[in-house]
Amino acid sequence: MPQSSNIKHIFFDLDHTLWDFDTNSKKSYAFIFKKNNIAIDINTFIKIYTPINHAYWKLYREEKVTKKYLKYARLKDTFDRLGYAIKDEMIAILAEEYLENLPNYNTLFDGTIDLLNYLKPKYQLHIITNGFSEIQQAKLKNAKILDYFEQVITSESVQVKKPNPKIFFYALKKAKAYTYQSVMIGDNLEADIYGAKNIGISTIYCNFSNATSNNKVTTVTQLAQIKQIL
Repeated sequence: MPQSSNIKHIFFDLDHTLWDFDTNSKKSYAFIFKKNNIAIDINTFIKIYTPINHAYWKLYREEKVTKKYLKYARLKDTFDRLGYAIKDEMIAILAEEYLENLPNYNTLFDGTIDLLNYLKPKYQLHIITNGFSEIQQAKLKNAKILDYFEQVITSESVQVKKPNPKIFFYALKKAKAYTYQSVMIGDNLEADIYGAKNIGISTIYCNFSNATSNNKVTTVTQLAQIKQIL
């Protein structure tokens, strides 16, 4: 990490970094399952769904599946694994209703507002996210954190996804920032950390699950610890 006095721009990931995706996602599924009479225990569903969703998002980042296919297949595969008979028409309805309702649940990770209030007077703050554009804006607005950020860069607006260098260079250009002035903060080693490092941006890895990681990466296990670094 460079000296904090040299840093002018902080780029955040959103999901799993500031916005508690797992909590909010579970609430959205619980709501639409009840609405559509899907008789599955939500905890059982989430246990199967979560690794399937992660796998499809990796394929999506690598441009191996489309947005449309990701939205369908993650549900189809989960229902198949659970042995739950469901028509494709209902899967399509659930896929859309899930995303429509997701921004209505806005649990943030502990310390998010405190950290943003600490950083805002000192740095320009921005978002770089692989999440779907129409959903990410609503999440930020409904969680009442949109006004903290100068630029919100989505992969759909750039047509590439993290860790592709193009999205980081695009974000730097939009923010009028240089690599040596910037820090990327995120939860995904591949997309956020290595993607940013590969073009010379310093990073802070949010390892909230205490996963095994490269000890050469500046790491925090809770957001409050970032105030000790910046």
